[in-house]
Amino acid sequence: MRELDSSKKNFYKTLDIILNKRKNKINSNIGSVINIIKDVKKNGDKALLKYEKKFNKNNVLIPSNKRISKSINLLDKKVKKAIDLAFNRIFKFHSFQKFKNIKYTDKFKNKLEYRYSPIDSVAIYVPGSSASYPSSVLMNAIPAMVAGVRRIVMINPNYQGKLNPAVLYAARKCKIKEIYSIGGPSAIAALAYGTKKINKVNKIVGPGNAYVAAAKKEVFGDVGIEGMTAGPSEVTIVSDKFSNPEWIASDLIAQAEHDINTQCILLAKDKNFIKKVKIEIFNQLQKISRLSTAKKSLINNGIIIYVRSNKMIIDVINKIAPEHLELNVKNYKSFLPKIKNSGSICVGKYAVMAMTDYNIGSNHILPTNGSAKYSSGMSVNEFCKRISYINLSKKGIESLGPSVITLANYEGLAGHAQSVIKRIRRK
Repeated sequence: MRELDSSKKNFYKTLDIILNKRKNKINSNIGSVINIIKDVKKNGDKALLKYEKKFNKNNVLIPSNKRISKSINLLDKKVKKAIDLAFNRIFKFHSFQKFKNIKYTDKFKNKLEYRYSPIDSVAIYVPGSSASYPSSVLMNAIPAMVAGVRRIVMINPNYQGKLNPAVLYAARKCKIKEIYSIGGPSAIAALAYGTKKINKVNKIVGPGNAYVAAAKKEVFGDVGIEGMTAGPSEVTIVSDKFSNPEWIASDLIAQAEHDINTQCILLAKDKNFIKKVKIEIFNQLQKISRLSTAKKSLINNGIIIYVRSNKMIIDVINKIAPEHLELNVKNYKSFLPKIKNSGSICVGKYAVMAMTDYNIGSNHILPTNGSAKYSSGMSVNEFCKRISYINLSKKGIESLGPSVITLANYEGLAGHAQSVIKRIRRK
């Protein structure tokens, strides 16, 4: 992992270069993504099948209900129970996020309302092929269920047509009836524009690799996407002299095994502690099945930062705006009020990011690539629209209208002024 010293003169400049290099690498896929989207938009299912065969060695776009049920029946009962537990906890936490409609009547008897309604149709992208994540099904679909979305579609790529029983069980738990074994930019295009076999949706959400993230950005405007960048994952961990180097190393590896573009960052004030963590990373890496992925991630994107003060730690965190933040420190309460940019914050030595990925109840689909500076993680809010309703009384327009006429004329919008004048002019 690359090591930086925050006391060096060009520290922030160097950090920016490293962060931007990863960001640019992720965004560099846009050219090939655009061509795939255009192809699917023009040639529909034919193009979709072509890309599935090419990238996933898959020739079945829509698995049959019989095949889905057969796959689910093979799932270990312990895994089913684990999914059930996660479902219940995630559903309960997200049920508290429901919005209340607003009604307001002013002194002129003008009535203003703000009503929430669910989006009609949503596609959730659940990563697959090299690994499949039933947890991502729950994190995507449950907020949509709570919001009241009627049509929830699942996109889940499968290598060589192999279905993942846990993903399918989680989908059935979330009452998802439309499942497509497709992935990548072609899948995003299919759900954004529709094909003969696949009806388009109003919004596409969910995490994916760099190509999926680029595709979602490209179709935005024709279809909605979540208000954040949900790309390759990230974690920033803050440690102190009380931290356990074995645990910290394990947390970094846990994140690194997601994807070669994952970014893992450690902030520490003790150089001796950093040495211990590096030794632990080396030893623990040898014991995981996704060694190659984790190793590439740590070498290409991992950063260990030696920081001299808590103030500097806070400044660095807010600059990075990490997807996941672990405050593995004793005095975490002193940090919390000053941290403004992060997708989620694990507080204390037992609050490990890996737990939040599964059954704690909070959502693990969070802003990446610094987008935590202006956006939040997945919630019920992603699946609701808000509409304003305005009912003006005669007294209301006569009382407030003259002020509107003044402003409209000032802005050179005489038509606006006249539309008000005609309603308040007395006979």
